[in-house]
Amino acid sequence: MSEFLARRLTGLAGIVAAVALIVQVPLYFVYAGPPPDANVLARLLIGIVALASLVVFVTAFRELVGRVRPEHAWAGSIAFAAGMVYATVTLVSMGLEAGAVIAVDHPIDPTIDVSGTYILYGSISRLMLALFLTAFGYAVSRAGLLPRWTGRSAYVLAGTNLAFVPSLFFGNDPAFFYAANGWATTALMGAVLSYWLLALGVTTYRSAARVAPATAAHAAAPHG
Repeated sequence: MSEFLARRLTGLAGIVAAVALIVQVPLYFVYAGPPPDANVLARLLIGIVALASLVVFVTAFRELVGRVRPEHAWAGSIAFAAGMVYATVTLVSMGLEAGAVIAVDHPIDPTIDVSGTYILYGSISRLMLALFLTAFGYAVSRAGLLPRWTGRSAYVLAGTNLAFVPSLFFGNDPAFFYAANGWATTALMGAVLSYWLLALGVTTYRSAARVAPATAAHAAAPHG
């Protein structure tokens, strides 16, 4: 994969994932009580699309780091692995939610009633995202892949996610921001990630424009 294609694919996948997450998060706040099945299944379907795009994003990012700065490929590999674990854990959580909603004949709130998702969406996801963001920030900073704000903001988000890892000790009331399934632990952190990912995706996609002229000039230069 060329650097140009890796930048384009990373950026595009990041944009698609971010847009899907931005659309998904508000659907959790439409209903005060147990939402209808259609609401739950719709937001889960959108989330599945977001996570599939995230898989492409982390895979293309690993290829980009390896292409541009092979000596920092290990950081790209850690970001890839952590991103894949995060996507897998979240997909499992979504499967548990969807199965519970489909199985019952009355509306339920899966954020409360499906206890198996509490720390999957919460502490486990926060730790995996912190690892991903730390490796990502290191890779882009050391390799000079993107503007400095991308690496610095990744470190800030990593620290914020780490702060929510102990949330598993604080109950399961979604109205409490720091609960295992609290609105800040899950929804707020998801919203912050989505807007950061959107800005990052646009920046990465646009960065490919400066690679193309350099590639063309190199190809046109005499060799030998």
